[in-house]
Amino acid sequence: MNSTLGFVLSGLIVGALFGFVLQRGRYCVNTAFRDIIFINDFTLFRAYILGLLVLIIGANFIEDMGWLGGSGELYRQAFVPWANVIGGYIFGMGIVLAGGCGSGILYRVGEGLTAAIMAVFGFFFGITTTRSGILKPVDELLKSTVVYIGPDKDITPTLYNIIGVNKWIVIVVLAAVAIPFLLKGEPFKKAKKGYYWSTAGLLSGLVGVLAFWASAYWGGNARGLSFTGPLREFFFAVALGNSQTNQIATNTLLGANFSWSSLYVIGVPLGAYISARLLQEFKLKVPPAAELMRVLLGGFVMGIGAQIGGGCNIGQGFTGASTLAVSSWVTTIFIILGNWTMVYFLLIKPMKE
Repeated sequence: MNSTLGFVLSGLIVGALFGFVLQRGRYCVNTAFRDIIFINDFTLFRAYILGLLVLIIGANFIEDMGWLGGSGELYRQAFVPWANVIGGYIFGMGIVLAGGCGSGILYRVGEGLTAAIMAVFGFFFGITTTRSGILKPVDELLKSTVVYIGPDKDITPTLYNIIGVNKWIVIVVLAAVAIPFLLKGEPFKKAKKGYYWSTAGLLSGLVGVLAFWASAYWGGNARGLSFTGPLREFFFAVALGNSQTNQIATNTLLGANFSWSSLYVIGVPLGAYISARLLQEFKLKVPPAAELMRVLLGGFVMGIGAQIGGGCNIGQGFTGASTLAVSSWVTTIFIILGNWTMVYFLLIKPMKE
């Protein structure tokens, strides 16, 4: 296959598959975290845990098999404690305001939700303002403290190297904890429409593994699924002609320089649109102006948090967490805490009053 054609098609197909699964499973991490404390429902959280477990096993397996090309290793983000904690917490609050996480707002664009489009633009503005605009000094300050381990203090901390064990021991322990929790959710049932939580979780994990391989083979590094950087790169490519990425591989299309990940971002709403059409769930919806402003603000807050924290619920909480990097696990914990904080003040407290 022509390298450019493979580059384009692989990015679009991976994104479309992910968007299709997200829409079919009504799979949004904001909802998964929110429903735990709001209505005591663990359904979508189980989908998240199953998907993460599948991705952890699959990603580390293909790494050990040497199927990632280049260095042959998964990219594990450096541990920047202040940025991971504060960025994760801010992002977690933002997804409640926006009514969806990084993946949630993109797949809902494919369902015809105008509010989701506003949230996506807000997300991009927040990312860019923090990466290159007036909040850049804050971003740089919070990322100035980096923690490494090892004799020469040059090793990125992971859940396994901080305790000095083989990573598969940690993976087995995680699986032993997760499986009983997953079985309580009766995973072998079928949904009346769309995907049951277990199907959505399993398929999202498998798409994540595919994304690691495809991004390494076609995109220049094993970046996998993410939204913060790729969304920024897509808008930069469209508006400025250059995605401004540090990825090894880019291709010029229609006079603009795109990264592989910026193409997969386009695929997500396309896949969701196909799924929504097949389920007869696509409908253009324009909410009141007040809601549009709220989700725009929420998206902006999400973008700030994602840029500071090194990624969103997918980049850190799914792809990053699968590499067992300490930075990703810490960020994910604080995304959940930020989500719960905003759920309390925005939803639970008003109900009590």
